[in-house]
Amino acid sequence: MTAEDPLSLDDLTTALDARLADADARLAREYPGANTARQPVHTVYVPADRIRPGLAADWGRDALTALDEFAPKAADLAEVTGLSESAVAEALPRVRAKLTREPIEDLRADLEDGYGNRGDEAEDADVASAAGAFCADLEAGTATPYFGIRMKGMEAAGRHRGIRSLTLFLQTLLERRGSLPDNLVLTLPKITSVEQVEAMAWVCERLEKRFDLPEGRLRFELQIETPQSILLQDGTAAVARMIGASQGRASALHYGTYDYSAACGITAAYQSLAHPVADHAKAVMQLAAAGTGVWLSDGGSNILPVGGRAEVHDAWRLHSGLVRRSLERGYYQGWDLHPNQLPMRFLATYAFYREAFAPAAARLKAYFGAVAGGVMDEPATAQALASALVNGLRCGALDEDEIEEHTGTDTATLLALATRRVGQEQ
Repeated sequence: MTAEDPLSLDDLTTALDARLADADARLAREYPGANTARQPVHTVYVPADRIRPGLAADWGRDALTALDEFAPKAADLAEVTGLSESAVAEALPRVRAKLTREPIEDLRADLEDGYGNRGDEAEDADVASAAGAFCADLEAGTATPYFGIRMKGMEAAGRHRGIRSLTLFLQTLLERRGSLPDNLVLTLPKITSVEQVEAMAWVCERLEKRFDLPEGRLRFELQIETPQSILLQDGTAAVARMIGASQGRASALHYGTYDYSAACGITAAYQSLAHPVADHAKAVMQLAAAGTGVWLSDGGSNILPVGGRAEVHDAWRLHSGLVRRSLERGYYQGWDLHPNQLPMRFLATYAFYREAFAPAAARLKAYFGAVAGGVMDEPATAQALASALVNGLRCGALDEDEIEEHTGTDTATLLALATRRVGQEQ
């Protein structure tokens, strides 16, 4: 600074902070960083009238039966999936344990496409029954880590029924338990305008007042399955505006494979979460969600592993490849629709994280200064490496002891790094 400068350095920096104060506040509000909670690796959709206590355990037993019948040896699964036999052998005991202990991570009672329109009396009864089943599992200590409903959306034809079911579902949970469970998840489908998300946020606010819930208690997923939820007429990204319109209530973006593909004119034979129209939509979703704390979920495959050995193996091969593809592209959650899909969900997921483990742990050990390494990673890359290990630990692919041994640091430090806000100083 020279004598001719009108401001001292302190005055200049103070004025600079004032100039950027609004932008700083907006950045903190709109991009709070990663969600620190455990993200499920999948969501299982079951029509609401089929939800019952103990359903998750039944699905796990069915999945194990399918493994024993159609792929009793690691070599069988290696042939189906294209994984090495050693990778399958390493992951398979964990998969079997998972199917016994926690076969479903996120269970959704479906009141939308998988359920249809059955009239008020039937839907009221099914909503109350599903809520009762969830409560029974909570009381028995067998509830899935996340559960909830997919209501009918905000389109004119279904919105009244959707809100009626949502209200009844919450009311039943509160009457049965006295409070809402922490792991409750709500899904809003068929979104065709930003205003529908605003309306859902408004409904949540009113229901919080009605049931004397804390402000902001009700959050919801946005199911992205229409072109109008990706691109507005003016060319802007609708999904980014929708996250903002949720007023902090959006918890996740779920890609709806078949509705979206059909709306884009893709014939049924080629509708897939690997189609280019799907990749475009999910890339937009990924950009919109980055840094917001909103999770991403890919869709599912409607090619079910049922029938004879050849049919099951073909479906498993497809599903395994799609799960792996999603993981490689940064989509760490997807949908499953049948018990026989669970073995490939967990095998592909566990193989992915175990394959990533050794190199990620070595690079993190070097990053933390415990050893000299051949790669000099920046904080953002170290964050991604830590996220892979944390995600692998939470789903059961990795163990805490092996992570700490190979990284030279504790899991709490890794979690802090994995959930660090992008741009935050170390």
